[in-house]
Amino acid sequence: MTTAAVSELLEVNLGPQHPSTHGVFRMQATLDGETIVALKPVVGYLHRNHEQIGEHATYIASFPFTDRLDYFCAMSNNLGLAIAIEKLAGIPVSERGDYLRVIMAELTRLVNHVAVTGFVLNDMGAFGTPLLYAFRERERILDLFEACSGSRMMCNYIRPGGVREDVPEGWLNRARGVVTNFPRFLDEFELLLTDNEIIQQRTRHVGVLPKELAVSASVTGPLLRASGVNYDIRKVDGYSIYPKFPFKVPLGAVGDVYDRYYVRILEMRQSVKILEQALKEIPGGPAISPKGLALVKAPRTFRPPKGDAYGRVEAPKGELGFYLVSDGSPIPYRYHVRAPSFINLTVLEDMCRGQKVADAIIILGSIDIVMGEVDR
Repeated sequence: MTTAAVSELLEVNLGPQHPSTHGVFRMQATLDGETIVALKPVVGYLHRNHEQIGEHATYIASFPFTDRLDYFCAMSNNLGLAIAIEKLAGIPVSERGDYLRVIMAELTRLVNHVAVTGFVLNDMGAFGTPLLYAFRERERILDLFEACSGSRMMCNYIRPGGVREDVPEGWLNRARGVVTNFPRFLDEFELLLTDNEIIQQRTRHVGVLPKELAVSASVTGPLLRASGVNYDIRKVDGYSIYPKFPFKVPLGAVGDVYDRYYVRILEMRQSVKILEQALKEIPGGPAISPKGLALVKAPRTFRPPKGDAYGRVEAPKGELGFYLVSDGSPIPYRYHVRAPSFINLTVLEDMCRGQKVADAIIILGSIDIVMGEVDR
C-alpha cells in the first residue's frame, strides 16, 4: 500500500522592511511550494492618527495634514477636504479657482500614474529605464507644483472657495509646455513597455480581479475600471467643473495586472485632454471666492452650521472621501477619511491566491497603495 506524499505548508513574511512591499507593510503568506495558498495583509506600522488630529484641530488647520495621506497625490487630498467643507458650510467656489483645482488634480493624476507604472516595472526587476523615465517626467510636474505651492510633494494649496493664491506669472504657459510634451513621452513609454514580451508574460492573467468581487468589495479607481466596471466619480458626481470637459473613461477586459497598467496609460492620455481644455479656457478673476477660506484670511472663529457632509473626488487611486460632522464649534465633531488605498487593499488575498510568490509583489504594486493613506 502506498501513502500519498503530504506537503507541508510554509508561512513566510514579506516585509515590513522588504524593498518591494511599498512602504511599511507586511504580507503574511502561506505557501505550498512556490504557490500562494493564503495571504493576509498586515497594516498599522505607520499609523498617522490623521482622523484623531482632525477632531482636535480647526477645519483649516487640517489641510497641512492631508498631504501626508497619499503623499504622491497631495493636491487631490487638499481638494477632497475642501469640497467637504464647502458642502458643510455652503461656501461657493470662484470660477478661476475651480479651473486651477482641476488643473492641479489632473497633473496629480499624471504624477501618480506615471510613478506607479515605473514602480511596478521595478517590482518585476526592470529597475533602470522605465522608473527613471517615469521620474524624469514626474519632476517636470513637481516643478510646477513647487512654483505655485512652495513644495514639490507635500503641497498645501487648495482651500474652501478656490485656491490659496493665484499661480505666479508665466505659470500657465509653463504648464501648457509640460502638457504639450507629455503625449510624446507616453508614446515613447508605450513603445518600450506595452508590447514587451517579458511584460506580457509576467502580467497577463496574473492577479485577476473579477468585476463582481471588485464591486462587492467597494473597490474604486483604476483597479475597478481595469476589471471592466465603468465608474468614475468625475462622471458620476460631476463635481467641480468636470462636466465642461468631454473625456472618456478607459476600461479593461480581464482585470489582470496588464489591464491595470494599460488603463492607467489611457487615463493619462485622457488627463492630458482635460488639461489642454482647462489651460485653454481658464478665465480671469479671483482665485478664491469672497467667502472662501484662505489660510492667511480665514477667521479663527469659522464655525460651520450643525450638520454633516461627505465630499469625494476621483483621486488617482480611487474614491477619496472626507466625512465631516459639525456641532457648530470651530473643530469637527467627527472627521473620517474614506481612503482608496485601504479599501482597495482588501482584495489582495483574492488576487494572490493560486499565484506564485514573485507574482504577489507585482500584484501588490498594481493595486497602487501608499501606506500613509492605509494607516491614516
